[in-house]
Amino acid sequence: MSMLTPPGMGGKYRITGHRFPHMRRARNRRRIVLAGTATAVVLGLAGWGTVQLVDVFSGTPATARAAAPAAKRNGDCKSGSEAAGAAGRGLPRDLPRPGDITVNVYNATPRGGLAKITADELERRGFRIGKVGNAQADYDKKVNGTGVLIGSQESLEAALRVLGTQLAGAEARSDQREGQDVDLVLGAAYQGLTPPEESEKALGALERGEVPPSPSQAPAPPSSAAPAPPAAGKGSPPGKC
Repeated sequence: MSMLTPPGMGGKYRITGHRFPHMRRARNRRRIVLAGTATAVVLGLAGWGTVQLVDVFSGTPATARAAAPAAKRNGDCKSGSEAAGAAGRGLPRDLPRPGDITVNVYNATPRGGLAKITADELERRGFRIGKVGNAQADYDKKVNGTGVLIGSQESLEAALRVLGTQLAGAEARSDQREGQDVDLVLGAAYQGLTPPEESEKALGALERGEVPPSPSQAPAPPSSAAPAPPAAGKGSPPGKC
């Protein structure tokens, strides 16, 4: 009889052998589920943090990396960042309004009155008018096209582009001037400014970033400066402006 058998009990109540039943606590399923959920959240946060660190040190957002394969699938061989840079290149920045641009109008043709007529029309279109007169010797009777737009180097992509919407076919040049004024020198092919409807459309497209063709650019003659009307009796016949 085993020592665990109560006195007076035997038979089927007798406990024999060396193994005894043990009472074990039931597993807490809720605790297991919570632990699994917490582990998944921690792993997810760790993965997200790793992606952010890669973005910080590589300088390429995840959205740009995702857009690159899509762009290539669409036939664009450029990466996402290259395509974005290309879209922004050539767009004029801080375009001045016509009222911010002072235009000097000079007549380089033998026809009289062109400078004054053109200056009045530009003023009606909102431009500020500076000097009006005959072109200096560097340009007098030497401009074969519709006209020449002259300004500082900075004005080539700003004021001269805005002014270029008013005269189709004008050639843009830069010189060493320090002021903000720009010059319009009327040439032999000049027949008048671009019609207001067309110039307004071109100006609107320029402001929206739909860059219209800029005036053809050529360097100004080395000796040229901001043109000024010659004195009476010199250069062009007086009174032809």
